[in-house]
Amino acid sequence: MKFSRRQFLKSAAIAPLAATSVGCCTTGVRSASTPLSQKRFFFTSQGKTALMNADGSGLRYLSFDVPNQATWQPTGFFPDGHRVLMLSMEPRLDGPGKSFHEYYHKTPTHIWIHDLDSGSLEEIATKERLAPFCTPQALLNDGRMLIQVIRDGVPQTFNINLDGSDPQPFTQPGEGMPYGISVSPDGKRVAYHLAASSGYEIRTCDTDGSNVSLVAKKSGHLYFAPQWSPDGEWLIFQDCLSGKYPGHDWSDLMLSRPDGSDQRLLTEGDSLWFAATYGSPGNRGSGSNVPVWSKDGTILFSRRLPGSKTAWKFITDKADVDHFNRVFKPELAQGGTEICRMDPTTGAVTRLTQSEPPVWDFRQVESSDGQHILFCRAETGGTSGLWIADSDGKNQRLLTMGIDDRGADHPRWIPQPKMARMHS
Repeated sequence: MKFSRRQFLKSAAIAPLAATSVGCCTTGVRSASTPLSQKRFFFTSQGKTALMNADGSGLRYLSFDVPNQATWQPTGFFPDGHRVLMLSMEPRLDGPGKSFHEYYHKTPTHIWIHDLDSGSLEEIATKERLAPFCTPQALLNDGRMLIQVIRDGVPQTFNINLDGSDPQPFTQPGEGMPYGISVSPDGKRVAYHLAASSGYEIRTCDTDGSNVSLVAKKSGHLYFAPQWSPDGEWLIFQDCLSGKYPGHDWSDLMLSRPDGSDQRLLTEGDSLWFAATYGSPGNRGSGSNVPVWSKDGTILFSRRLPGSKTAWKFITDKADVDHFNRVFKPELAQGGTEICRMDPTTGAVTRLTQSEPPVWDFRQVESSDGQHILFCRAETGGTSGLWIADSDGKNQRLLTMGIDDRGADHPRWIPQPKMARMHS
């Protein structure tokens, strides 16, 4: 199965998140709070990756003195809290007169370990190189990771040592494109969605790709981005009616055991904002918006106000060549979204953000100690700002609007070292 431009660009936007290993699916006790000045996170603005402290200080945009690298992005975190897995890409080989399908995957990429404290940068995955285009999908432990390889237009995932040696197939050619990968808290199982010719399905398996369990697959349903609960007993993922929403605008939230049993919908009425599209024609943003587990076993998600419509209407009679395929129609827009917290045991939902008139709140992520959340906020037709709030939604404040106030998006907390949290 060859990949589509839409599938591939979406897979590149779903970067692996660090798995937590405490808490459970029922509410528990939160960790002691760490000062905001000691919490760090990444975000993106105008194609650049920035680092900032949670109190708004220490802003800097990452820049590396490495020749012939056009883009850089963080793709995973080591548990020590200062080493980051980075992906760089040389100038793209597709463009005018060179099709995406034929040339994009021939663009060379490089994988690095960057130490945020010392500033060191070390290239890895150079041994037994499988193809020019290799991208990291998930850190499994301090010694191995999953990478996606594109060869002859066909995607495949491998389990490799960090230096690139001992590549072991995780999926087979033609099986489909696995992404949205989440590693279980004990590090023994992997959950992912597979973009196959028959649709999007959810699977779990061992880290070597064996012992596969089909969690969810149904005609007309796009199942997306499974996330392990902190105790490893449950998965959440999105259920989008792809025929009803070809642009994947809205979805519902589903809960399941990792073997596919005990499944149930936690929301109804297509109430989650899935394909976040915002901004103006000259300064727009997008990207899949996924619900996440909190440390205490509750779920954070972006909930649609009834009847809400974005300013960007998906075009159904035109081929999607840019993974956007929308036209700006602010006159059709109405409503917005709010960040909510759900207890999956009781179904109780607590609104953490709300605005009048409504705005679009999304990209909610929780800090390692469970005390704060970052989220993005955009007015209809406006750029996205990056906000922080206490875990209960109190003390909301704007941190940045990005480069030249042209928008900030994709916040990702950098995990705090366990010892640092113990002594906080």
